[in-house]
Amino acid sequence: MGKLGKKARKFAKKNLPSVLKQRRKNKIVFKKRPSKKDKNDGAVKEVVKAAELSNGRNSDKEVTVTTSFDALFSEDDDTMVLYDSDSDGYLSEDPSCGDLVGNDDDVTLEDAEHKRTLSVNNQKVYEELAAQKKLLDKLKKKDKKFVKFLESYNKGEISENQEMYSDEDDDHMELDDTTTTKYKVLTSSVIGKWSKLVTEGHNEPALINLINAYRAACHFGPEETGPTIQDSETFCNVYTFMLSEADNIFRVLLKIPINCKKETLLELKNTSRWKKVQPMIKSYFRSTLFLLKQVTDSEILAFSITRLRASIVFFAAFPSLLNRLIQIIVPLWATGGGTLSVSSSLILQDVVSVCGSNHFDACFIKTYKAYISRCRNIETVDTKHIEFLRDSFINLCSLDLEKSSNKALVSIQQLTNILKHARQQENKEAIKKIYSWQYVQCIDIWVLFISANVNECDVQSLLYAMIQLINGVACLFPGPKYFPLRIRCVQWLNKLSSSCGVFIPVASLILDMVEYKVNKEGGKSRKRVKLASDLKLPKFWLKSQNFVEQCVNSAIELLVVHFFQWSYHISFPELAVIPLIRLKKFYERSTAESLKRVVKRLMDMVEQNVEFAQKKRDDVAFSPKDHESVDQFLQFEKGTLNTPFTQYYKSVIEKSASKTSTSPKEPEKVKRKKTQNAGGDVDANIKGKKRRVVET
Repeated sequence: MGKLGKKARKFAKKNLPSVLKQRRKNKIVFKKRPSKKDKNDGAVKEVVKAAELSNGRNSDKEVTVTTSFDALFSEDDDTMVLYDSDSDGYLSEDPSCGDLVGNDDDVTLEDAEHKRTLSVNNQKVYEELAAQKKLLDKLKKKDKKFVKFLESYNKGEISENQEMYSDEDDDHMELDDTTTTKYKVLTSSVIGKWSKLVTEGHNEPALINLINAYRAACHFGPEETGPTIQDSETFCNVYTFMLSEADNIFRVLLKIPINCKKETLLELKNTSRWKKVQPMIKSYFRSTLFLLKQVTDSEILAFSITRLRASIVFFAAFPSLLNRLIQIIVPLWATGGGTLSVSSSLILQDVVSVCGSNHFDACFIKTYKAYISRCRNIETVDTKHIEFLRDSFINLCSLDLEKSSNKALVSIQQLTNILKHARQQENKEAIKKIYSWQYVQCIDIWVLFISANVNECDVQSLLYAMIQLINGVACLFPGPKYFPLRIRCVQWLNKLSSSCGVFIPVASLILDMVEYKVNKEGGKSRKRVKLASDLKLPKFWLKSQNFVEQCVNSAIELLVVHFFQWSYHISFPELAVIPLIRLKKFYERSTAESLKRVVKRLMDMVEQNVEFAQKKRDDVAFSPKDHESVDQFLQFEKGTLNTPFTQYYKSVIEKSASKTSTSPKEPEKVKRKKTQNAGGDVDANIKGKKRRVVET
């Protein structure tokens, strides 16, 4: 084939790529559809692929699956709460005790006028049951053998249910029929009489009436079929008495001490005392849990949770109610504040410590997800509340260190995979995942967990993985825009180094911030940006004088903390060599006197401590291989805290704390009014620009 001419080459160059592109599209469109067999093979391949992902293979694709923080820990079916009916009827009352209501100012309601009707839902259920019963009766008349079989089957089924669901059985105490009970109006005087009978004589019929009244108060509504609460005063009396006295009354009836453990309570499950008191405790718990879902007042919620905490040991006999308690308390812990969050945190810790570590997984997963979702929009949440949630979550994790360490390792691995994915993809969405508050708070949690429990369990694997992760995050964003995130990374590394006693080189990460050069330095920005509370800086702030000052001051604080941790170590002279060289270069290059003064002060204190450590090191006689003697070097001086560098460290930390507590507000722009001088010159500020107007 001969050589193409100039026009042919131009035509092929212009049209051939589009032709090939269209051909590739058509090839995909007209591809043969797979058969059923091929579809099944594809499904099997998907299952194998998912299994490989779970085993750690193909880590790049695994990251895209597990980038959701909420989906990291899945809840087991055993821990899911199956809500049974919140309204399971009232306990049967003693008529002699109920006569107290009729003697109180004739406030009973006539049956013909005030008897409540069934709700719409109950009426439908009743009609369905009636139709099924008619069919069953016809079948019984036709087949007598079926009747015998049904009777034998019912007896076996009842015996099995009594054994399997003894804690959920309410058959020990009959329930009142809502369609035949005479409904009463409860007043404060009636509640007072019942309360007196219970507190003075531990009268069980009066206690049952109070529990029914408490249930009516908690389920107050138009469709409720129980006693009627006359007014708010009666409601408060019932509510206060039951929450305040129920725990003590139940313990007296069961004859158990205040410090009773779960094992002692479970031993009572087959006794007659437990069978008599069990329906009362269950009704009290159900009513209180229903109240927690309905009430919005934080004080009532906090008081109710505090009183439930006193009776937490009784929840061991009701696993389903305990799971429901966890389900209700966790949102109150996350979204509440002040006393409500504190009381919720304490009862969650008591659930794990009193009822056993079997419920730790449910508490951990629910609190972890609630905390992470709360950190999604941290700008709208109080910072102190987030810190409280973090600290209380770490306290919960410390109750079962083995399980918490395993879950921490899984979480850290997820964070590492997200970081690898961001490095490989290098797109906005992947990188945005790194400097999100959820990602940062996850690292913060596990850094504090490792630091708090370094002496309680082996956290070396967690420590190494966390150090590698934080270094990767710090190096992923080298630019000045992400200096706040780098400051957090250095703070985490200093925290791990101090608590675990491991040297972590952070000086290079800090000095990169100091050596950053501003191309065109502008004036001071009116808007104030806090490096400690942000993750990313706005562009307008990068060329301002405030940015350079805060970068240097923050770097000085971090270096002082780092040097102080090793100021009494025998290798401090070698540790300070390179940082001193780089600080001297910055000092010679800088033109701002305020910055040079701060850097010069730091260099002088570091050099003074180098001379102090070098002089003490020259006087020792042991070898560097003698690790015990090396560890004891300058320990006496470290205990006195009288060295010049220690005093300098204290002054820097106090100054930083005072700046944080008294941070100035953003200056407001002042609008100037027109003023006319005697000479006739007028200085006007029109639309932000000054100009001189001269009278003619």
